[in-house]
Amino acid sequence: MSLVVFEHYGEIDAPVGTTVLAAAQRLHAPEGYACGGVCACSTCHVHVVEGAELLSEVGDDENDILDKAFDVRASSRLGCQARLEREGRVVVAITRESLEAYENEHAEARGRYTRRQVS
Repeated sequence: MSLVVFEHYGEIDAPVGTTVLAAAQRLHAPEGYACGGVCACSTCHVHVVEGAELLSEVGDDENDILDKAFDVRASSRLGCQARLEREGRVVVAITRESLEAYENEHAEARGRYTRRQVS
């Protein structure tokens, strides 16, 4: 098992093979996924703060989609593509773009998460 920590939103144990997005969904962390997690949008964009070496490599499709995202950094990943490959601790920050997408997808969540909480 790996520990996936979502800054400001909690943490969850997840088995190797789990994506960051799937871990967020199990935790009910506000990570967007407008395309359903099939690498067709950038709404699950996160910044990996710690543990990037425990995740799968960035593929060409992921790089292409990240080109469309906002506030892309060297630590940027798409939660639907970043898969846990080894046990350990991974810390991610959900981007403002992803939080906004989540709130658009889940009207009942609007106002529950403040943008100040996002790195």
